[in-house]
Amino acid sequence: MAKPNPYRPFTPNAEMTALRPNINGDDINGVGETAPRRPRVVFWAPDPGDIPFGNVQRWFYTNEPPGTELAVERAKRKVVLDAPLPPVAPTQVERSPQDWTAALQRFVDDGDCERVGVTPLKQDWLFEGQTSEFRNVIVLGVQHDYERLKTAPAIDAGADVMRQYTRAATVAKKVAGWLREQGWDADAVTGPMASKIVLIPPAIEAGFGELGKHGSLINPELGAAFRLGAVLTDAPFAATPRRAFGVDDFCTHCRVCEDACPPEAIAPEKKMVRGEVRWSVNFDKCIPFFAETSGCAICIAVCPWSRPGVGLNLAAKLARRAGQTSAAEP
Repeated sequence: MAKPNPYRPFTPNAEMTALRPNINGDDINGVGETAPRRPRVVFWAPDPGDIPFGNVQRWFYTNEPPGTELAVERAKRKVVLDAPLPPVAPTQVERSPQDWTAALQRFVDDGDCERVGVTPLKQDWLFEGQTSEFRNVIVLGVQHDYERLKTAPAIDAGADVMRQYTRAATVAKKVAGWLREQGWDADAVTGPMASKIVLIPPAIEAGFGELGKHGSLINPELGAAFRLGAVLTDAPFAATPRRAFGVDDFCTHCRVCEDACPPEAIAPEKKMVRGEVRWSVNFDKCIPFFAETSGCAICIAVCPWSRPGVGLNLAAKLARRAGQTSAAEP
């Protein structure tokens, strides 16, 4: 039996509601569309004036409490984003693809991030109107401080979200700078801004985990409590393999994030989204509470996989169960 939700029933802020466009966010995201297409920016546009929900995005910024740690972290992130990348050196350093990928481990060892992976760039990951001649996507993951995250939707959790986005931007710029100094062109892509490509599909391909019911990635080591950054480059990296460990079946039978979501934006079943059946959070229900709480994050905080030390045990249990099922099949 689910615990009573202290945030229900939820009534959206009237001021924010008045700023919503006539089009639904789910329509922009392609929910219900059976034909594949590139994604469109629904929120987090570099220029809010470019998207229908731009006024809601601006309200999100102005609604943020001033003088908080969250605001301080946002200012730190801006400094990182504004810092220029070094020029591309005239001579390219040569390594084997495997050595290039292995060299990324230094950024984990140095504490810049907690996970790295690489996958070839697919044009379908580019937002509509974007182009790229780069061949590869380096994906970078930074882990939340769970003790802070579990306070969501309190401002302390929001501050840690921004702190991790600052870390993700910092390591993305650092990796891009490292590559450019070795003669390989590279460009940093930093969340949450929707500047060039979507980040979850390449992260799945690069072995970061599987998509959860709450619309975020789930990783055995990090749970859902991590954020992403990326680097686009022509350097000849070897791809890291996908990982599957039973999240899809687990989420089908789990209701923790559903029950915890204040605006009831998380559906119990998958949806057709741009030609693919997958988990999808209802943007139009989610965004009012998200905007009012400077980022919410309840769903990833309550996810059973996010609790420290739980994910690997869950993955092992699901693997044993899958093995037993296979053995029982004729």
